[in-house]
Amino acid sequence: MQHASRSRSGRSLEGCQPLPQIDFAALDRPTLEAMAVAAAQVAEVHRVLAKTGDNVVGELLRGTGTFYEWDHYPKGDVYDHETHSQYYYHAHPPEQRFADEHGHFHTFLRPRGMPAGVRPAPVPNYQVPLDADDALSHLVAIAMDSRGLPVRLFTVNRWVTGETWYGAEDVIRMLPRFSIGHARPSWPVNRWISGMIAFYRPFIVGLLRQRDQAVRRWQSEQAPPDVYEDRRLEVTSYLDIDLLDDLRRLEAAQAAA
Repeated sequence: MQHASRSRSGRSLEGCQPLPQIDFAALDRPTLEAMAVAAAQVAEVHRVLAKTGDNVVGELLRGTGTFYEWDHYPKGDVYDHETHSQYYYHAHPPEQRFADEHGHFHTFLRPRGMPAGVRPAPVPNYQVPLDADDALSHLVAIAMDSRGLPVRLFTVNRWVTGETWYGAEDVIRMLPRFSIGHARPSWPVNRWISGMIAFYRPFIVGLLRQRDQAVRRWQSEQAPPDVYEDRRLEVTSYLDIDLLDDLRRLEAAQAAA
């Protein structure tokens, strides 16, 4: 088991292993076709923003003034009242980030948007929220570099976001439900993050399963009183990504399918 206590700049990766790269050529045609639709959406957002020298992060932060670590951007998060999808962007202090990271998006789905039959996992010390729709699930985080490009997907332990914990297979069922379909605060960013979740879905599936494996290993090896609140276990799985390279790999896999 890999025990890298710190990332290249300080984020704790103890108990966490990187996800092996997915072979695009091993994916079936319907999956590749769905990814291609999402990829086109993501690429179009980057193309349009680049024409004016902009990027996804700068577009979201436009007009917000001083950027403060830990604050959510935009204030109050972005929430789609039809799909019950939610996201925000923020940054940790430099010593608590990946070395190449400016900040990251956290993505969620609330219970009113979840598939039928999904229930919180039976974990220690779970308290049912007063508002049932507050039992939201974290899907995946997307780390961004200083150029406003995505460089990493990662999952986290429950204490990091204060989420309600759902088993990986239930969260996987939630992924197709994530979509931000309104214009505010930024139509390009909303389209981009919806497209990213769809394009990288096969990767996120692997990350979620590895997340649960990491928690089980940590419980077995460290025996904490409550593994989901153990501050030593922060990032539970991650995958470095290169969007342009992944778009090329998708095109090659489609051509060969």
